[in-house]
Amino acid sequence: MPLQSIYWKDGKIVIIDQTKLPKKLVYKTLETVDDVAEAIISMRVRGAPLIGVTAALGLALVAYKYRHDRGERILSELHKAAEILRKTRPTAVNLFNAIDRVLEVAEKSLDPAKAAIEYAVEMMRKDIEINKRMAEVGQSIIEDGDVILTHCNTGSLATVSIGTALGVIIMAHRLGKKIKVYATETRPKLQGARLTAFELVREGVDAYLIPDTAVAHTMKTKGITKVLLGADRILRDGTLYNKIGTFQIAILAREMGIEFYTVAPTSTFDLKSSRADVEIEERSPKEVIYVSECQIAPKTIKIFNPAFDETPPEYITGIVTEYEVLYPPFEESINRLFNRIEKEG
Repeated sequence: MPLQSIYWKDGKIVIIDQTKLPKKLVYKTLETVDDVAEAIISMRVRGAPLIGVTAALGLALVAYKYRHDRGERILSELHKAAEILRKTRPTAVNLFNAIDRVLEVAEKSLDPAKAAIEYAVEMMRKDIEINKRMAEVGQSIIEDGDVILTHCNTGSLATVSIGTALGVIIMAHRLGKKIKVYATETRPKLQGARLTAFELVREGVDAYLIPDTAVAHTMKTKGITKVLLGADRILRDGTLYNKIGTFQIAILAREMGIEFYTVAPTSTFDLKSSRADVEIEERSPKEVIYVSECQIAPKTIKIFNPAFDETPPEYITGIVTEYEVLYPPFEESINRLFNRIEKEG
């Protein structure tokens, strides 16, 4: 069975503490909005879909705490909590979408606490359903004999369960397709080494872990046929924001004639922002200076540590969603998909 990364239990949130993997599978209970904010900032939970659900459940914690108060008090506390959560990580749009939706539902309800809790818990449940559909859609692009490169972690640990790009890969494996996977270590937080490798081994996929610096050589010598990775934000024109290193992988893939796919639910699309609006998160220098507790660089060296980068749409072969695979021109295919979603309600 796939892992489930987050649970709602008796007015509390239970998460897999991903900072402890792969050595230990540890569950941690979050009881306050400050606990939730710390968990997101420290990457105890990470991955755009999971961050969104965690933020929604963070608001549910507040709603549960004040569920016996009057509606005005509840709404005031929800908005205070929302501001704390919005400041945790700026690039992944799921975080902001989830917060806005919970607030909207609460504000329209005569019982805002109940509405916020029910909506957040349903969002958690729906994430699993969406990821399952996305895996079913995405596996259709994978053929017997494919050799796939993936980057960062996009499996059950990046979502509530099943995953995005890794969910597609694992679904193809479970259907008996003969595939081989190369996963990057993904410095500086090593999500590929710690998390993706953990999930691939757990599933019994024929997989290799490679240094980030070995991508071009691996593509050239190991017969990579496809790149599959996730997304933290996709704009209306198909511009992709994803884990740092994605853009250079996309450049190499195009140079070598390798198909490049991003896999993301429609909640990861941002139809309002332009490229100039998107803030690329820069994280602590300590993540580069240290690996775990081991110092690998001088403490006084200046550090540039962006967490994400921007990949233009012309480098992308297709975008796998829970509805269909979108192809260029992306402005047209994305617009058509969201018009369909709106019509279907």
